[in-house]
This record gives sequence, structure tokens and C-alpha cells, in this order.
Amino acid sequence: VQLQASGGGMVQAGGSLRLSCVVSGRPFDDYAMTWFRQAPGKQRTFVAAINWYGDKTYYEDDVMGRFTITRDNRRNTLSLQMNALQPEDSGVYYCAARTIWDYDGRDASKYPYWGQGTLVTVSS
Repeated sequence: VQLQASGGGMVQAGGSLRLSCVVSGRPFDDYAMTWFRQAPGKQRTFVAAINWYGDKTYYEDDVMGRFTITRDNRRNTLSLQMNALQPEDSGVYYCAARTIWDYDGRDASKYPYWGQGTLVTVSS
């Protein structure tokens, strides 16, 4: 399975961005999907996850209420709508896939499939 992330860019604090991740090679709804991010010099951290059908989600506490993860299984596309962005949201954002769905998906080592990352820069 291949994952292609896009949509990153540079915005001012308080602005919005929408990230996308297109999945190919296998049926998209075989996979629960997750967004991670990695700030310079730091470890990759969990942002948000969504189940195969798109009816269950969970978020990292700092993005709750600002970010929304969704998926369109007809278009094989995962999205992350990011509002009220802050400088601490800056980093490379990665989409990741695994076949298992649970509420214990914050560990990046549990994901066998990754996109290449898209850079988000939020200026103050």
C-alpha cells in the first residue's frame, strides 16, 4: 500500500490548513488511519486517528477542538482539517495506516505503512 500526503504550507498563527493523504495499492477501508507529526529535533508524536468507516476518532489533547480527522472511502483519501494553528503545531505531518483499530494507536511503531510527510510551518 502507498500513502501520499499533501497540503502542507506556511501560515500565520490562527490560520488554517487542510492536509490530505491519498492511499493506493490496497482497499482503503482495510486500514485504520492516523496522523502523526514531528517537530525539528523531536520524536514523532500522535495527532489523530480514525477507524475504517470514519465513525470513530480520537485526538491528542492539544489539538482537540481545533483539528478534525475525516476520511472519504470512495476517494481513498484521508484528511486533517487544522484550525486555529499555533507555532507549536509546526512540523512534518505524516499519515500512517494499519489494519487494527483500537484506542491504543499513539505508538508510531505500531504502523507498518507511512506517507512521505508534508511540512507545516506556523509563524507567530
